[in-house]
Amino acid sequence: MRPVVAIVGRPNVGKSTLFNRLAGKRLAIVDDAPGVTRDRNYGDVHLGGRELVLIDTGGFDPTDEDPMRQGIARQVRAALAEADVVICVLDGSMSPTLADREAVKLLRRSEKPVLFVANKSDDRHKAMVANELYEMGVPSLIPVSALHGRGTAELIAALGAVLPPGDPEGEPSADGGAIRVAIVGRPNAGKSSLVNRLAKSERSLVDDRPGTTRDPVDTRIEIDGQAFIVVDTAGIRRRAKVERGVEAASVIRAIRSMERAQVVVLLCEATEGIAEQDARLMGLVAERGRAVVIGLNKTDLLDKAGRKRAEEQVRDSLRFAPWAPLVQVSAKNGWGVQDLMRTVRKAAEEFDRRVTTGELNRFFATVLEHRTPPTHKGRAPRIYFITQARSSPPVFVAVSNAPEHIKESYKRYVINQIRKTFGFECVPIELVFRGRGKREE
Repeated sequence: MRPVVAIVGRPNVGKSTLFNRLAGKRLAIVDDAPGVTRDRNYGDVHLGGRELVLIDTGGFDPTDEDPMRQGIARQVRAALAEADVVICVLDGSMSPTLADREAVKLLRRSEKPVLFVANKSDDRHKAMVANELYEMGVPSLIPVSALHGRGTAELIAALGAVLPPGDPEGEPSADGGAIRVAIVGRPNAGKSSLVNRLAKSERSLVDDRPGTTRDPVDTRIEIDGQAFIVVDTAGIRRRAKVERGVEAASVIRAIRSMERAQVVVLLCEATEGIAEQDARLMGLVAERGRAVVIGLNKTDLLDKAGRKRAEEQVRDSLRFAPWAPLVQVSAKNGWGVQDLMRTVRKAAEEFDRRVTTGELNRFFATVLEHRTPPTHKGRAPRIYFITQARSSPPVFVAVSNAPEHIKESYKRYVINQIRKTFGFECVPIELVFRGRGKREE
């Protein structure tokens, strides 16, 4: 799984600027006014050869009695509870404040690896001023300028030294032949009811009130001779709605459950219709390369025309993932649940599918007969061969003399042809074009 790195600190020390700098793009709003960041921002980043989940938190000031500030403090504590490493950002251009001291005390109690950063150290003089921060008892300081990028290479190197060891294969555990399935969705979509239906017992607490499930719950079941480990996760609401510390922590755990799974069931509610948050969740799953099955729950409450409208709405809202199959179910009465699990089993097979290089190149020769890469500046890019670099999830690499000139439209065309020829119906496909002589990392 990707390690989780939380960026914390009092308001207006430059946490979001550092978050954007490490992410390599502008994901968080940055402003000189303190308190701009209120909710946690998540970013999947690649730093020092590792894939990480980076979390930008709101300004931490436990001395402020304002209810909004207290809510931010709870979210910061939740991020700390789930983080593998913490980056504490301090203002290197001024003396430490009471809020800085309280933050340092909190981090000492957390017993997590902490990197202390003196931001706004834009020049040697300001870096010397940052030395005043040592009086708080921090073991070491990394002077950086998140705005200009100064010192970020040293920060990334220090981060790599304290990260937990990674899985060299980067693949989810199959748990002795069992297919690992994570059920995700908005609160009250029926996730716990589905798990109980599969387990034929009250494995998860079910309540009409959203937010009943907090921690992911693993349940081992067997259907038609195939073992499954089904993980019931907490409902994931929009970040603006996630206020309580316990719920904030459960969101991070749900995201980690996705990464441990081979197949993710995105459970949507047919009666309320698809929401923007369902599309966000599908994006999170696709970014993590998991196989996906869409479960449209509570369809027993609709007539035939209503079920058709609900399915059309899902397809329209999730049109960026047309490869994800949809199964109508009723977790309450069991209708469609067997079909759902058969589709999950097929999705796991597609997730692990591997195509030989010989098959791929015969296929690719046929593809090139019908459509070659578009010409760029009078020069037509040549593609020499294609191979599947890995499975679980599937990644394909095509070697070209001009990979930078391959257009996204052609990439989508090749991916669609791979699906048409070899399957991969339930899985996001990554296709990378590389130049000759480039070796895969």
